[in-house]
Amino acid sequence: MEYPSSSRRVVVTGLGAVAALGHNVEAFWASLVAGRSGVSRVTLFDPSPFASQIGGEVRDWDAAQHMDPKEARRNDRYTHFGFVAARQAVTDSGLDMEKEDGDRVGVIIGSGIGGMYTYESQLKVLTERGPRKVSPFTIPSLIGNICAGLVSIEYGARGPSFGVVSACATGTHAIGEAAHAIRRGDADVMIAGGSEAAITPFAYASFCAMKAMSTRNDAPEKASRPFDRQRDGFIMAEGSGVLVLESLEHAQARGARIYCELAGYAATSDAYHITQPDPEGRGLSLAMRRALASAAMAPEQIDYINAHGTSTPYNDKFETLAIKKVFGDHARKVAISSTKSMTGHLLGAAGGVESVIAVKTLQSQTIAPTINLEDPDPECDLDYVPNVARAAKVRAVLSNNLGFGGQNAAVIFRTL
Repeated sequence: MEYPSSSRRVVVTGLGAVAALGHNVEAFWASLVAGRSGVSRVTLFDPSPFASQIGGEVRDWDAAQHMDPKEARRNDRYTHFGFVAARQAVTDSGLDMEKEDGDRVGVIIGSGIGGMYTYESQLKVLTERGPRKVSPFTIPSLIGNICAGLVSIEYGARGPSFGVVSACATGTHAIGEAAHAIRRGDADVMIAGGSEAAITPFAYASFCAMKAMSTRNDAPEKASRPFDRQRDGFIMAEGSGVLVLESLEHAQARGARIYCELAGYAATSDAYHITQPDPEGRGLSLAMRRALASAAMAPEQIDYINAHGTSTPYNDKFETLAIKKVFGDHARKVAISSTKSMTGHLLGAAGGVESVIAVKTLQSQTIAPTINLEDPDPECDLDYVPNVARAAKVRAVLSNNLGFGGQNAAVIFRTL
């Protein structure tokens, strides 16, 4: 396959993840392929008054064990997750920043909501103790770009550094835009992904008011059931997924271990409704088609789709429709799964974590399942790899993510 001389190839050399299923990539992936659920009753606050009382919490987490305790105190939980996942990814990549030109290294780590813990705790301080007691670290803690800033400071990365905000498409947009930065020559290395920590009373009250979350509180591990007839809403989760991306030339020059190529990416908008996906799947269809075009690939070359698959009535039906539109006859041959059935929905971190899953799928030649698929929805009639992981020959993976506002992102990873 020929590539335009103006378009540098982008490869993945490092992975990092923090999630309910594990505090690192190895533990996370082992739980995922075993078909374990990370969803349980919420413990970070008393969920009793809320319609939804379950979530994908990162349990037994002490940020001070993973980063400088002073920095941990000054920063929000979402930043903790993103910073630690980024550090894992950089370590995994084998990058030696002493030997890198910091001007050629960038960071794009986004969050759909940002520092919700900081927002809620400091608002309580304001109302109960007055304005003079509000922490001077409040603003830098809660803003959605601060994780990228902290990572860039940690590694002396002076290239493109910012956050991305596109709700549940954030992580995929961050990774795709980071790839663009490398392709157009703005950087040789990018640290990219998403992070989220929104298991808080205010976030739960808000999503419950929308009736967007599952109320299957009596069986948390069964609550996330994408493509199942009995699905009743998404399950909030928290964590982070981060990749290290490099130009192929840079990775080869330093003798890096290369996982795969990030071959295609596209971003589109439904321009339809603030929260409901386009019922014709037009925006997502366009994103998938453009991602395929940017990778110079035909639909038949995709072996696995990591679906957005939120376990909401609208999303799963309309995403299935969009896949059928783009893939035609191949839609019934390609393996599809929603790993949110196990992880829950990490909002702005979903695309980061699911990109890690896509890369691990290529590395392991194993497809993680869609668990809890017991009563398939007749309108969701494709191969969703139900309940049990599958060994398969996988050369290319497409990952979809959609966000409130009608924003869509699709990214393609393939073997070199």
